[in-house]
Amino acid sequence: MINPGVELDDGVEVFPGAFLGKPPRAPGTLLREPVFESRVVIGADCVIGPNAVIYYDVAMGKRCLIGDGAVIREQARIGDRCKIGPNTTFNYAVTVGDDTQIANLVHVAGNTTIGQRVFVSIGVTMVNDNSFGRGQRRENQFVAPDIKDDCRIGPGAILMPAVSIGPNAVVGGGAVVTRDVAPNTVVLGIPARRVRDIDGH
Repeated sequence: MINPGVELDDGVEVFPGAFLGKPPRAPGTLLREPVFESRVVIGADCVIGPNAVIYYDVAMGKRCLIGDGAVIREQARIGDRCKIGPNTTFNYAVTVGDDTQIANLVHVAGNTTIGQRVFVSIGVTMVNDNSFGRGQRRENQFVAPDIKDDCRIGPGAILMPAVSIGPNAVVGGGAVVTRDVAPNTVVLGIPARRVRDIDGH
């Protein structure tokens, strides 16, 4: 289904079952009221897989691949030549730089920023809130991870609220990141700790 306001550039391929231009709804269940424009912009030569859902107010550059069953919510901005794997979910207002790859079954929290040339492996979880759904409406306290350029995030890692992953850092598989990661370092473990510097730094 392709709703009014969806703009497809030349060469875009949309597979059966995809839904482009889904309006966000908040029937009293969300901690925030969705804000969006009724517009979607898909750049040239993108591929949208079967059963992917792209909400209104999403823009992506050219030559992107959106995998089967992926969900991209409102206010997402995706650069050129990005790959979003099957059954990955973007919450609201996610920003992704050029040439970034995000694998299958990844959850990207609202307001997360991911830089250029980043690799996020399978099953990674990013979190922007520690309240577990309790308390008052407190959207202004939601602080998402910030992943800088050229980072690599290993399978099953968890990035807790407000952490910054410095440029060219590596987060090992299964790590739980509770504090900032310095540039050009490798972190492992629960909680994640620096184990070494990247060669050459």
